[in-house]
Amino acid sequence: MTDFLSDLIDAQFIVSALTLAIGVHVVLGCAAISIWIERKLSAYIQDRIGPNRTGFDFGLPFLGFLKGMLGLGQILADGIKAVTKEDYTPPNVDKVLFTLAPMIAVVPALITFVILPWGGYVYIPEITLPVIGLIGGEAVAVAGAEVSVGIIYLLAIASVGAYGVTLGGWASNNKYSMLGGLRATAQMISYEIPMGLALLCCLLIAGSFLPTEIIMQQREHGWLILSLPLPGILFYICVLAEAGRAPFDNAEAEQELVGGYHTEYSSMRYLLFPLTEYLHMVTGSAFFVLLFLGGYDLPLVGLTDTESTGLLAMLVKFLVFVSKTMLLVCFAIALRWTIPRVRYDQVMMLGWGAMIPAGLLMIVVTSVMVHMGWTSILPMLAANAFMLVVIMIGRKVLANMFGRSVVNHKIPMYGSRYSPVEGSVVQTAPSHPIARQDSPA
Repeated sequence: MTDFLSDLIDAQFIVSALTLAIGVHVVLGCAAISIWIERKLSAYIQDRIGPNRTGFDFGLPFLGFLKGMLGLGQILADGIKAVTKEDYTPPNVDKVLFTLAPMIAVVPALITFVILPWGGYVYIPEITLPVIGLIGGEAVAVAGAEVSVGIIYLLAIASVGAYGVTLGGWASNNKYSMLGGLRATAQMISYEIPMGLALLCCLLIAGSFLPTEIIMQQREHGWLILSLPLPGILFYICVLAEAGRAPFDNAEAEQELVGGYHTEYSSMRYLLFPLTEYLHMVTGSAFFVLLFLGGYDLPLVGLTDTESTGLLAMLVKFLVFVSKTMLLVCFAIALRWTIPRVRYDQVMMLGWGAMIPAGLLMIVVTSVMVHMGWTSILPMLAANAFMLVVIMIGRKVLANMFGRSVVNHKIPMYGSRYSPVEGSVVQTAPSHPIARQDSPA
């Protein structure tokens, strides 16, 4: 038994176990804070204040100093409200699948972070442990699992989330839920293809499936968003579609499907579906940071170098990685409250008629550039400019073939803030000073 433990447990095993234990809470915390960010950011976009009163005082006088706190207690209040509501199971549902569906949806979103190298490498000094013996004396990866096919694992696990949504729609015995599940399935299958094509462009440049080596390549030759801006945009759009975020939230379109695949859910089982959406958004943003924004790398900051393996360097890398991820989450939230929902037939036409052909063009051009050895930033930017011209020409050709434009034209609403009456002065911000205060006044 002692020999078995000494062979199994080493410094990498212990660090990976700690990373998994801490990483789950970090991802859940990021998802929770994303809900608060969404409520505040949407409020600012709509000239409101958003949550600003609910702190952590719980109505107790001696905790009065925790009142307000920018409304951060709203996260806890929302969670308590959702959990304490009646957990209703409609008649004639498949009770087993109806209960399992939210779990099947949330588990893949929770375990996709495993291969992400949050803190690079950290040096573990030699330590003698009881029973196990001598461990350490080496630099180990701060990741749940450092595997050579880490990128493939992330894609495979992320795609499993579609099963939970589909089962939830089918097991609910509701036509709206069923239509929402079918929409989610078709959308996820459609947008995984261009996502894979954009990912292949990154892997061709990086030359490795190992996340740490992808970051090292970007540290030496520049972030891939500079070399592959078009695949980066394509990949981020697919991340939004895979997470079911607006403008691709057709699976739960309230105007058409009441609530979509989670129409019949309530209480904790319902809470798992929005949690899954935010978890997908966090892990998808972290995946984008890894591939296109250099991961934990920050130019001109020596502590973010791969060779820096101290504890301080690990903490700095972790903070850089999480900060980049949350900035992308904020960008996704701003997109939701800026761009209206795309009609479902347009979503499918965009995927199959535009993004997949564009992705195929990108992978072909990137392959040619890699074969010729022209992988530095300037030649790749020129190749992306060429691809953009080809895509725009293709769009015009398609519009002429079908005899109409492939996009909707915006119709101005006369008298609105964007199309005001002649001679009128439009003021969008509140005028009273109290309405501008972001405090529990």
